[in-house]
This record gives sequence, structure tokens and C-alpha cells, in this order.
Amino acid sequence: MYFRTLIIKIIFLSLTTIGILGNFSVFHYYLVCYADCKLKTVDLIHVHLMVSNTLIILSKGVPHTMAAFGLKQFLNDIQCRLLLYIERIGRSVSIGSTCLLSVFQAVTISQKESCCKNQKVKAAKYIGCTLSLLWVLYILIHFIFFVNPLIQSYCNNVTGKQDFGHCSIAGRDGISDSLYAALVVCPEICFSLLMARSSGSMIVILYRHKLRVQHIRSTHGSSRTSPESKATQNILALVSTFLAFYTVSAILQGCVALLYNPSWWLVNTNRVTSLCFPCFGPFLLINHYSMVSRLSFVCMRNRNSIILK
Repeated sequence: MYFRTLIIKIIFLSLTTIGILGNFSVFHYYLVCYADCKLKTVDLIHVHLMVSNTLIILSKGVPHTMAAFGLKQFLNDIQCRLLLYIERIGRSVSIGSTCLLSVFQAVTISQKESCCKNQKVKAAKYIGCTLSLLWVLYILIHFIFFVNPLIQSYCNNVTGKQDFGHCSIAGRDGISDSLYAALVVCPEICFSLLMARSSGSMIVILYRHKLRVQHIRSTHGSSRTSPESKATQNILALVSTFLAFYTVSAILQGCVALLYNPSWWLVNTNRVTSLCFPCFGPFLLINHYSMVSRLSFVCMRNRNSIILK
């Protein structure tokens, strides 16, 4: 008992610390390198993705860490629902932003045909509006966490209580489950399928591009990868990691929901896997950002030296 409790303490504390440091490192990059510049479209999506990941870590990772260290049931019903509300919004926006990132990158690297050029311009133009719509839409949808007690007061089919360790709320009812499945689960599945399709499209495009330029590289003796290919590979790594962790988390969450008395290991494994992408996702981008930061620093230093001269 003590050993498994110690393991969970270490895992939750490590994930929460790593996630906070990783996401705030990305924020620091944008504050330093883009203080006086307009964000690119991909960078704008990254910012929204990191914001949603931070919401997940603060509303889920921190409370679970506190509960693992013995501070249990320290929130009342309203506070518990507020944390769930924030965590669900962050999770939904994270899924939507990752899908948007994958689709936009697939459009960006597509073949340079006239129709594709128009699609690229339109995609870049409406990305900001789409991200804002994601936030507003999920803020309204997940408001069911506060409406749910009113629904339960008129229904008698409540199935016990939901215990999250740091707090607990009244159990679910059929109406809320149906609304949640229709408004949240189904769109998330569609987003995941769209991400998988766009990722496959990027892989095919990159492979064809590699075949076309292979003879040019062999002639000039150059094996350097283009910046577009590096950026696309970073996006593919990010999306693949997201799909892997999200799939495992969804399966475990379904097992926890279906089982009458899920085991201690299953419950905590589900909580850990749901935190993995928000915590490790930023580190897939930090290497790319550090390279860009060095280039920006060199350009800034050269520009300052010219001004001084």
C-alpha cells in the first residue's frame, strides 16, 4: 500500500512540474521572441494549445497531486464542478486546436496548385476566428456541469457519487450522459479521425516530395532537410503523440465508467494518461523553438550592429 502510494505521488508531482515548466517555457519563448511581432498562424495555434494544456494541468494535475499527498476532499460541490468545467474546456480546446494544427499544416504543405493556394490563404485568414469559436463553443457546452444539479433535482435516476479524490460530486444521470456524448464525445471522435487523415496526407506528401528531390540532393551531395519538412515532422510527432495518449486515455476512461467498482490502479492510470499529452506536448516543440530563437538572436544582433555602425 505504501509503495504504490509513493509511486503515484512521484508520478503526479513529476508530471505536474514537468507540464508547468514545459508550457511556461513555450509562453516565455513567445514573450521574448514575439514581443513586438505578429504571430504566425501556426504559432497562434500553438499559443492556444499551450493555454488549453495549462488549464488541464492546473485544474487536474495540481488537485490530483494534492490528493495523492493526503489532502483529500478539500473542495465543495461547486468548487469541484468549477475545476471539472475548466478541465473539460481545456481538454476539448486542446483536441480542437491539435486537429486545426494538423489540418492547417497539411494544407500548407500540399501541392502548389491554384485551388490549394486559395485554400491556404483562406485557412490562414480564418484561423483566429476558428480558435475563438472553439473557446466560446466549449465554454457554453461544458456549462452543463453547473446545470446538472438542476436537472438532477427533477430526475430520480442518479447513479451514486463521482469521487475524484480531491472532491466529489453527485452522480451522473441519463440526460446529462446523452447530452455529453452528443455534444462532446462525438465531435472529439471526429476531430481525432480528421487528425489521423491529415497526418496521413502529410506523410504521403512528404514521401512524394522526398522522391522528387532525391536526385537533386544526390547530385549536390546535400542531405539537409528543408525547414518545411522539419516543421511538418514536428507537427506529425505532436499529433501522433496526442492520438496515442488520447486513445489510451479514452479507452481507460470508458473502462472506469462501465465498471461498477474499478480498481485503484485503473483509476490512477486513467488520471495519469490524461495528463501525459498536456505535460509532454510542449517538449516536442521546444527543440524547434530553441533553433528559431538562436536564429532570431543572431538576426537581432546583426541588426543592432548595423544600427550602431
